[in-house]
Parts: sequence; C-alpha cells; structure tokens
Amino acid sequence: MTRNFFTVPLLAAAVAASVPAATKPKLVLAVVVDQFRYDYLTRFRSSYTGGLSKLLANGSVFTNAHYDHFPTVTAIGHSTFMSGATPAISGIIANDWFDRGSGKTVTSVTDKTAKILGGKGEGGASPRRLLVSTLGDELKIANGNTRVIGISLKDRSAILPAGHMADGAYWFDASDGTFVSSDYYFPDLPGWVRDFNAARPADKYVGAEWKSGDGKVVYKKMAPTADAAFYKSIPATPYSNELIEAFSERAISAEQLGRHDSTDLLAVSFSGNDYVGHDFGPDSPQVRDMAIRVDHLLGKLFQYLDREVGMANVVVVLTADHGVAPIPEVSTARKMPGGRMTAGVIQSTVQAKLTEKYGEGKWVISPSEHSLYLNLTLMAEKKLNQTEVIESAADAALTIPHVFRAYTRDQLSRGGLAADQIGRRVFNGFYGQRGPDIMVLLEPNWLFGAKGTTHGTGFGYDTHVPIIFMGPGIKAGTFHQRIAPNDVAPTLATLLAVETPNGSVGRVLDEIFLRD
Repeated sequence: MTRNFFTVPLLAAAVAASVPAATKPKLVLAVVVDQFRYDYLTRFRSSYTGGLSKLLANGSVFTNAHYDHFPTVTAIGHSTFMSGATPAISGIIANDWFDRGSGKTVTSVTDKTAKILGGKGEGGASPRRLLVSTLGDELKIANGNTRVIGISLKDRSAILPAGHMADGAYWFDASDGTFVSSDYYFPDLPGWVRDFNAARPADKYVGAEWKSGDGKVVYKKMAPTADAAFYKSIPATPYSNELIEAFSERAISAEQLGRHDSTDLLAVSFSGNDYVGHDFGPDSPQVRDMAIRVDHLLGKLFQYLDREVGMANVVVVLTADHGVAPIPEVSTARKMPGGRMTAGVIQSTVQAKLTEKYGEGKWVISPSEHSLYLNLTLMAEKKLNQTEVIESAADAALTIPHVFRAYTRDQLSRGGLAADQIGRRVFNGFYGQRGPDIMVLLEPNWLFGAKGTTHGTGFGYDTHVPIIFMGPGIKAGTFHQRIAPNDVAPTLATLLAVETPNGSVGRVLDEIFLRD
C-alpha cells in the first residue's frame, strides 16, 4: 500500500470535525512491548488471561500494522509511536549513529550538556536529538497542567515517547539496580523516586529462579548476592518487567496521574522481552513465557489504574517497537533461507576494494556493518569524486553473498530507490544530516551476529507489530486494513482534541471512534 502523506493534514482536520464531543479521558496509557511480533498475540492467545486478553476482547485490534521505515530498531520505533514521524523527519535514524562532527558514535539520546541523576551519574541523556514534537508535547502546549511521564529499562525508550516537555523520564541503571533520570527534566530526582530506590526493589530477586509456567523447567537462576553481575543480569529476565510495572504504579500515585483537569500521559515500555528475544529467538519457550508474563503484568497495572483512576477514564494504546527474525539455525532446520554473515565482511570487502581502486587509507570510518560512513577527508585529499567513490563502495558491498541491496547517499537524497515497500522504507529512514553514505541490506533471515538473533530489516518479521486501542470513545472490534504505527499519534491527538504532532505523517484511524 502506498501512503499519500500529503493528504494527511486535510484528512486529520476533516476527521477532527466529525469526532463526536465526549468527555476526554483523564489518562492515556501508551504501552510499548519491546520486540513483540504481531503473531505473539495469535500464537499465545489461549494463554492470555490478563491485560492482553482484556485488550483483545475490548479494544480496537489492528491485525495488519507495519512500520514503514528502515532500520526497525528500538529508538526509531519509540520515537515514531508518539510523534507519528518517520526517521527522515524526526532525525532519529537508529539507536546510535556515527557523528561526523565529533568522529564518534552517538546514541539517539546522547546529550553532553545533560547529567544523569541517580545511579553512578555517568554520561548525559535528553530528547534534544528528536527534531519533532510528540503527543505529550502537544498535550502540554494545550494545557500546562498535563503531566507527561516516560518509563522503561532503556533510556531511549523512556525519553523519546515522552518528548521534549515531559515532566520526567526514568530508566533502569543495570549497574546498581536503581531508576535514574536526567537533569534535563529537574535538578534532582523526585523524592518518590529516591524512596523507591532506597527500598532496593531489585534485590528481592537475589537467588530467584525463573521457571516455566508449569514450574518444571528453570530458565535462569539469579545470582545469590546483589552485586554488579546480579544487577547486569536483570534486564534479560521477567523481573525487569516486574520492576517497570511496580515503578509505573508508584509514578501514577506520586504524580497523581489521571487526577488533573486535563489529560495526562504515561508512556511505559517493557524492555525485558527484547533482551530475552535476542538471546533465545521468537520460537523459544522463554519468549512465550515472557509474553504471558507481560499479559499478567498489564492485567495488574489495569487493576491498579481501575482502583486509582477508573479504567473508564483511561485510554490504552499498545504496540511494539519492532519484531524479530528467527534464529538462523531454526530457519535452516525448517529448510528456509537464512544464515549468519561473517563478522566484518562488509567493512573488509569495501575497504579492500577502495584501497585497490584509489590507494591506501582508512576508507570506512564508522564501526557499523550496515550503515557505512566513508572518509570524505581522504577523498578530498586524493581529489576524488565523492559520488564515484561511494558508488564503488556500494558496488563492492553488492558482490558479497546474501547482500540484498546497497543504497548510496545520492540515491537516498534523490529518491532513486526501487519502487517497492523495501525501497520506500529505506527512503523513510534516511535523514541526510545524520545518515550514512551507504545503507546495506541483507537478504531475508540473514543477519550479523555469531549467536542469538536480531531485528532491523524492512521485512515482515521485523515490521509487523500489534496496535490496539481501548477505552472511552473507542469501539471494540478487529480491523484488517493496512496501517502503520505512525497513525497512533494523530489518532490520539484527534481523540483528545489537541494539535497533531508536527512531524506526523500518519492518518487518523477514524474507524475506531464511537459515535452517538
């Protein structure tokens, strides 16, 4: 399906005028389950009895939601969710990228002007690299009394959905088992966060055993002492998600979310599924168990919200930031294509070809295998044509077995890509001021890495995610039309009668609105 982004503002205005007047919800709960493929809803449906079951039974469930960008990674998915923008507009082009100005890799939330509050206080993080507004920003602009909070294990997953004007974003410091934030939001951690950390909630998992649902299989035995290794191990267990849910409850109470004269926003990302998924893959019993446990945690969170705010006053939207590829060895056993690339093969091949053609020098100056930044200074010193050198590098990459495509900066800038969904997604993922000289795509089910699995492609196993809305003003039902996570933010903005985030390319999902 081709999405006509030019008609989106006109459609949004027309839909806004047609949505029936209703009492606005007191709270929007925006949930991301990290690395949660759409088929986890269907494959594990019979085991869901909690929050996912409630959403599936009472929500607007979209069965055919796909991300329309490349790469499909955490930072981009989380920034898209509440902004509606593609990376080409938001500037969030990856989890991290090579910064030519500093000659170093930066993350999507790196900020040298900010300081981490809590934990070991190392580094700095903020939403300043995000170029566009989010739903939370638009809510704050419309009414300054609105409270906006972001929570996750990962800094990028807490910061990016909450936006620039958030009242706080909090993430887990796996070096000491506490929740931290940034002085971008406030000069010191709020008292309720310090109190939560002082209780050392992570320490209750010392010596715990992560067992299968029937208790017959031990997936992981936690360390017997609360040391650095213990805290570092928490993310890849269900206990990390339990900490996120407990912290979310505390935030709801302490920040009085849902008790203001305007709609509040709580963005919560459950990251544990991603860590486990990378290790064991989508077909593993561990991933299934994590999905079932998220169902239980969402049920617990909904029950808490019902007591504190009333679920009749809460709109919930749930999605994932990306999917994941099968473990290559599983694909092989199924007689399906797929495999592992030799470590360093892209960089070494490109480096060798450019050296052979243009002489000695460090031609590739970035560490990534799939996003290549070439040495423009070296090209200038040798008086070479940049476009020609970059094209030579792309041609070299294309000689490598199982490289699917290689796009140059020139192609991406001019839009000279294959006219299919993969080409469109790569184009949507390119922001010239930060993007690489060459984007390298592998064939389906081929990946970098010696073990486990990963995500990041434009293929269905990485792009297909759940989208479910539930709450006042939203009808229950199943919808099979093709949509994108970019549609979430403009739909919520219309429901809440606030301005659509300024970089949104999504459409309003008018079909979910109840009418008198």
